[in-house]
Amino acid sequence: MSNLVQNFQEYSGWRKDVGQAIEQYRTWIANSDFADGILDQRIARLKERLVDDKLTIAFVAEFSRGKSELINAIFFADYGQRILPSSAGRTTMCPTELMYDETFPPCIRLLPIETRSETLSTTEYKSHNHVWTVLPLDPKSGDGMLEAFKQVSLTKKVTKEVAKSYGLYDESDPDAALEVDEDGMVEISQWRHAIVNFPHPLLKQGLIIVDTPGLNAIGTEPELTLNLIPNAHAVLFILAADTGVTKSDIDVWRNHIGSGPGRMVVLNKIDSMWDELRTVEEVEAQIQHQIETVSHTLSLEKNQVFPISAQKGLVAKINKDAPLLAKSRLPKLEHALSKELIPSKKNIIRAQLASDIQEIAEGQMAVITARGRGVSEQLHELQSLRGKNQNVIEHMMKRVTMEKQEFDASLMKMQGTRSVFTRLSTEVYTTLGMDLLKEEINTAREAMESSKFSLGLKDAIKNFFDQVKVNLTASNRKTDEISEMMAIMYRKFSTEHGLALTSPMPFSLEKYLQEVSAIEAVFQRQFNTITLMTTSQKVLMQKFFDSISARVKQSFSQANRDVEAWQKVVMAPIEAQIREHKNQLKNRMQSIQRIHVATDSLEEKIASFEAMHTEVEAQKKTLESLRQNIEKALAADSLSA
Repeated sequence: MSNLVQNFQEYSGWRKDVGQAIEQYRTWIANSDFADGILDQRIARLKERLVDDKLTIAFVAEFSRGKSELINAIFFADYGQRILPSSAGRTTMCPTELMYDETFPPCIRLLPIETRSETLSTTEYKSHNHVWTVLPLDPKSGDGMLEAFKQVSLTKKVTKEVAKSYGLYDESDPDAALEVDEDGMVEISQWRHAIVNFPHPLLKQGLIIVDTPGLNAIGTEPELTLNLIPNAHAVLFILAADTGVTKSDIDVWRNHIGSGPGRMVVLNKIDSMWDELRTVEEVEAQIQHQIETVSHTLSLEKNQVFPISAQKGLVAKINKDAPLLAKSRLPKLEHALSKELIPSKKNIIRAQLASDIQEIAEGQMAVITARGRGVSEQLHELQSLRGKNQNVIEHMMKRVTMEKQEFDASLMKMQGTRSVFTRLSTEVYTTLGMDLLKEEINTAREAMESSKFSLGLKDAIKNFFDQVKVNLTASNRKTDEISEMMAIMYRKFSTEHGLALTSPMPFSLEKYLQEVSAIEAVFQRQFNTITLMTTSQKVLMQKFFDSISARVKQSFSQANRDVEAWQKVVMAPIEAQIREHKNQLKNRMQSIQRIHVATDSLEEKIASFEAMHTEVEAQKKTLESLRQNIEKALAADSLSA
């Protein structure tokens, strides 16, 4: 088992243990008298985040650099043969995602290339099942899977006009003539996108592998540029050890990948340098020279460049040849990948969950503490009544009545705040609404279609981004208003009625503003230098806008869900404590009234409240223990799967 596979299994085991600890916490809350529908939804969302957590590794390279062979060597060697087609020439003609979704049977879903003539992006087509061609996949048959995987290699021939309408043929390219055969036809991929639904153990645990076509597709398929590569947790950029870095490699690295966490360069095919006529030292010196050249050209540290032989690594794993595996240097890449990728992903999830759990646990502890304080106060009141006359009891009844009246008056004022909260909450969606976004997209499309010049096309998209950011900023101001209003209300109830309320849960749409800016930056890098636009480039820009609008719709949709969840949650702590405080006042009044009628029940009441006090203290210990269990599970570094 490779280091990467083992570490990923440990990561999945860690997620499972954290999920179990959260479920124990959720079950205890649900079975207690602190149960709350909104709280249960919050905890359920935390569990969903763990279950839905994905880890994406993208393999990017020019054709014939050994991407598919490297995927075979790292992930599929246990099958004893190649699973992804790997041969001379181009084998992956369209972006291919290997993943597992249990709602689908094992299959290959193929999106026809003809969909490029429509305005929907690949992401949007994922919810249109009827458009895809679906081929069954037999995971038990290695040969059968290899045959099915060959679908991603299929091509078809179309006229130049059709290829141009898809944005796949650029007449201004000096090498364009080489793509046209003697019949005036152009060879293109038969498929636009492929999704392989395959129950591999790692894919079932949330790994997604992205196999990309050659570098020319990076510029023509917006899905790669806007979604798959930027969102990948790791990108392996594969070069040939004998050729090093080409100009197209440099362009793709600088414009679409770039150095950063999880970005690695693989110098594949070092076996081409193995030469019986050279000493081991001479071969090593040659490999080191290539590493230095690549790291200098791509502005990388040398330890981010990994010389390997994917083919020899695959053969070594299949034949269980340890010396050859070591010579292939594949284990070093796997170790580096697991060491950088999995811990950084775990730290992100850990930080998000720890923050949310702390907030939930503090809110629950505040309610239990308020109950404990109320029980203690009532117990003290009852104990002070021992041996007292009716006048003292009547005085105490009046005091509790007055407290209840004051609290009820505050609740009446709170209704006014609630109406303002409702109005502001509605206003957030005025500029964040999906209908308004669709209008902005349609406006931009109309402006692009009516423009005959490259400047007009770019201006239409620039105006779209500007308006989207204006809308997000306006919604963000409304959420700030809500936060400020809630903070005032929290302070008021804390001061006037002794409720233990911390500041309300903060919220900001800033990350969505940053997402939109990042999407705009990708577009600028792709088209900023173009001054005179050919027909095919205009088509390509329109294709990019289709993907841009789909990507922005994704961001807005998630922003809407986040706002809705926050609006439910921001009121929850104060509502929980108000309910608790109302119950405490009601119980105090009932207790004193009963004692006023029958003083001989005083000792029974005292005994009852002493038992309640013991129960509350036990609840606090249980809640704290459950919270510590979650923290312990989150903090664990290495757990068995």
